[in-house]
Amino acid sequence: MPGPMIAVAHLITGLETGGAERMLAQLVAGMDRGRFRSIVISIADIGPMGAAIATAGIPVYSLNIRRGMPDPRAVPRLRRVLRQFCPEILQTWLYHADLLGLAARQLGFAPHLLWNVRCTESLGSDAVRKMLSWSSGRPDAIVVNSAAGQEFHLALGYHPRRWVLLPNGFDVEQLRPDPERRSRLRAEFGWDERVVAIALPARYHPMKDHTTFLAAGARFAAHVPDARFALVGSGNEPGNPALAATIAAVGLSERVALLGERDDLYTLYPAFDIVSLSSAYGEGFPNVLGEAMSCGVPCVATDVGDCAEIIGDTGAVVPPRDPAALAAAWERLAALTPPERAARGAAARARIVENFRLDAIVSRYEALYEEVASGSAAV
Repeated sequence: MPGPMIAVAHLITGLETGGAERMLAQLVAGMDRGRFRSIVISIADIGPMGAAIATAGIPVYSLNIRRGMPDPRAVPRLRRVLRQFCPEILQTWLYHADLLGLAARQLGFAPHLLWNVRCTESLGSDAVRKMLSWSSGRPDAIVVNSAAGQEFHLALGYHPRRWVLLPNGFDVEQLRPDPERRSRLRAEFGWDERVVAIALPARYHPMKDHTTFLAAGARFAAHVPDARFALVGSGNEPGNPALAATIAAVGLSERVALLGERDDLYTLYPAFDIVSLSSAYGEGFPNVLGEAMSCGVPCVATDVGDCAEIIGDTGAVVPPRDPAALAAAWERLAALTPPERAARGAAARARIVENFRLDAIVSRYEALYEEVASGSAAV
């Protein structure tokens, strides 16, 4: 006989398009609704991911607090939602939600509190860092999606009762090789099969190090005349003068497609021969690598966060800020014969299917919530 329904409230800083937000949306949509009741609460507005969560039938609430602005109204607004829902577990996502979750736990709004740490970037102000580090022993457990994230927060002084490593998961039925889509997309881009197309799916930000990617692109194009590149993500638009200047400076103006932010990125992966990340720092568990690999596209990434653990021996991992090493890794993949490249793509997909299937990761979250709600967790 199944046990009683477990109510889980998810509190997140905001619901714009991002890795943590996507994982939350997939988690609540995929959980067994015969065993769990879920709601999602955004400190900021509902955002595009909130709309997607609501479409999946999960109630979504907004506290309507402006980002980056301390607001005492957050606590009473959260209290009203939690009193109505009566959760056994409050799962917080991202730092400001972690702090607000502490207040909710102290005031008795939820018996159990879990934090969810998603990255290896700075926590912002010293005050925020000190508060989070000092308070990190209060939640029942801290969930991390990467070993790198755990190490980063340990170095900051985090001292939880328990760490729980739950990596990101991928819908391997949606994210799969699609030769027909590949042909159609490459025709739209004007690429025949001789073109070696490399994508950088990353917002324009110093952490993502577009400068290294483009410098590597210039080296690669000098040896591979049919090289083409695509930059996807917020800030990668023709109207970005700094990016346009960097592209022109390395002589790639005729070879780089600027695709901007896309909410259908998963549909683009089959068009590419290689998906790459050139991040200099700050990665935890980059979704784009798992998504591309699930589509049968081999990846090359810098050795930051858990990139090496995701890629394994199916692609390549190179030092950060090293354009020569990045270009050389691309060249090794580009030199493979078509059957060899297909085998490499198949191995990449198999690695995701074996280790990071979404349904398996959702099941692990469910097991954690049942354990915590029952009081049997070793915390």
